[in-house]
Amino acid sequence: MGKRKKSGTTGSRAAAWNTRLAAWTERRSLALAAAAVLIGTLRIVATYAVFNHTVDEPAHIGCGMEWLSKGTYQLETQHPPLARVFSALGPFLAGERSQGRTDAYQEGGAILYHDLQYERNLTLARVGTLPFFWLACVVVYVAGARWYGKGPAALAVILFTWLPPILAHASLATTDMALTATVGLALYTALVWVSAPTPAHGAAMGLGCALAMLAKFSSLLFVPACLGALLAWAVVSERGWAPLRRLASARHGVSLLAALAVGMATVWAGYRFSFRGGVPAPELFAGLRYVYHHQTSGHVSYLLGERSNSGFWLFYPVALAVKTPLAFLGLLGGGLALAWRRRGQMIWAAPVAFTVAIMAVGLYSRINIGTRHVLPIYFGLAMLAAAAAWDWLGRAPERKWGAWLVVGLMVWLAASGAVNHPDYLAYFNELAGSQPERILADSDLDWGQDMLRLSARLRELRAPRVTFTPLLSAYLRDYHGFPPIQRSDPARPAPGWNAVSITAWKVMRMGLTFDHPEIVVWPDRVKKATERVGRGVLLYYFPPSGLR
Repeated sequence: MGKRKKSGTTGSRAAAWNTRLAAWTERRSLALAAAAVLIGTLRIVATYAVFNHTVDEPAHIGCGMEWLSKGTYQLETQHPPLARVFSALGPFLAGERSQGRTDAYQEGGAILYHDLQYERNLTLARVGTLPFFWLACVVVYVAGARWYGKGPAALAVILFTWLPPILAHASLATTDMALTATVGLALYTALVWVSAPTPAHGAAMGLGCALAMLAKFSSLLFVPACLGALLAWAVVSERGWAPLRRLASARHGVSLLAALAVGMATVWAGYRFSFRGGVPAPELFAGLRYVYHHQTSGHVSYLLGERSNSGFWLFYPVALAVKTPLAFLGLLGGGLALAWRRRGQMIWAAPVAFTVAIMAVGLYSRINIGTRHVLPIYFGLAMLAAAAAWDWLGRAPERKWGAWLVVGLMVWLAASGAVNHPDYLAYFNELAGSQPERILADSDLDWGQDMLRLSARLRELRAPRVTFTPLLSAYLRDYHGFPPIQRSDPARPAPGWNAVSITAWKVMRMGLTFDHPEIVVWPDRVKKATERVGRGVLLYYFPPSGLR
């Protein structure tokens, strides 16, 4: 009797404590979310001085600068201008202007190194991505609070800002964080419009979809695929066409016109209302043709030791499995189970539908060069993981393991990111082992970001020269202090120090790509490098007498 009473008292205390904790989190959810965003921002900014520019950053800066300083957008139209303009805005306000190069990469490089202000210009360019990181966090919080409650919303923001892939691409002057934020905004405003089709909500949806389109053209597949998947779920769950009939109502029709008007005006404004040959925004259509050609012609990619010019069906499932922290995947499993139990409600079906749709688009893609191309998938995944954590905490009195499991997974997640700081770009979870290059390369591991580290290491070694084929265009000798550089021979190393970019090795076979399949490039024959510099460069030393 006494033991049962004590147990009951303990359970009551646990329930009371759990209730107080939930109430405290709900009351301070906005402060908790804001603190998470602030900490995430500090972690992002702390990476700026560690890494040099990556492969694509100069092109984005160069094209954005053309938009700002010349009022045109013709240098390279494969990507729309929104994120690029934000990347170039900081250098522009600091006095930088277009340098007159005809190649986007060379133009961006000339801007970065102009007047020997490389560090300043690169930092200012990367700061331009922070507003999209903040916008993504706001969307996660607002959507989470609207549908799941303020407590789960705060947890979702915390989880989102702890994800290494999010921190990585929020720290670069590229388009991927802008895509994530604006796709999230477009989907959120679309769901609000579906439930309340007022002209104001229609205009908001039009603006969100237009910003997503101006961020990256892949949004033209992601947003319709996500909404189509959710509509298909609604039709199946209601066992009829009622969802389609509701969307065809007069209220939805009138507000849809507002969405179209706002969306079209916003996209045209993004291209500075250009008009040539009787066509508004001709750069938009040139960009779409460019992307279509890129997709149909393919892009050399690498997965699990194999190369392909047409992509891999399993690329994104494998990439997400090894690039996402295992602790987060544990919470996500609970979130998927919870969504299955409550699948009759749209708010639980939506993040699952969005995840499936984005993954389906990724499976179709022939351009498999990084997890960053499906980065918006974390928008829904963060909400599902947070919902699971909140549910387990809420059941703590009856299932004591729930609270301990959440605490353990959160600590593991926080630690997995912290111990890998500042290498968020090259982050891999424990499944990848000590040689992640056996699984992935390119922007998931080596995007050319470790040149500053390599330069410092070569100076420490007093290397008189280095044999190296850089992955990116940079002023390695003239600005970054490299010794004389000799181009690598794929078939054999040179005497002395040899540096190997993992992407140049694994993806491009040190310049051979698919040519001369009979040649085994020499890093494939050498069992172990002398050392690894950063995460993306291998350094070898060969005594002259040791080479045959």
